[in-house]
Amino acid sequence: MSRGLKQFDPPANSVVMIENVGNLVCPALFDLGERAKVAIVSVTEGEDKPIKYPHMFRASEVMLLNKVDLLPYVTFDVDRRIAYARQVNPRLRVISISATKGDGLAEWYAWLWAQRG
Repeated sequence: MSRGLKQFDPPANSVVMIENVGNLVCPALFDLGERAKVAIVSVTEGEDKPIKYPHMFRASEVMLLNKVDLLPYVTFDVDRRIAYARQVNPRLRVISISATKGDGLAEWYAWLWAQRG
């Protein structure tokens, strides 16, 4: 990771994100030199993901619950998802967001900004 970051040479105070879209298991098991792990999950997935894939939620500092603008159109229990996630990691911060409407993004950006120190 450090070699790749040196080659990438991001500007000072940049945020570099490493995305794994394959599954919720592998990203939790490997140290990539990251400052924090963030689980990004959607309301189009089942509420039980934290129970099925506890490693990712245990390793994460934040769970971004994305696509909340779709809640009127899907069967999804937000409280149950949060309860399952906190069952695995009681300290997990949960931020509900909608990337399309902007809901929750100010809180997410504030959290990111706070991590730079």
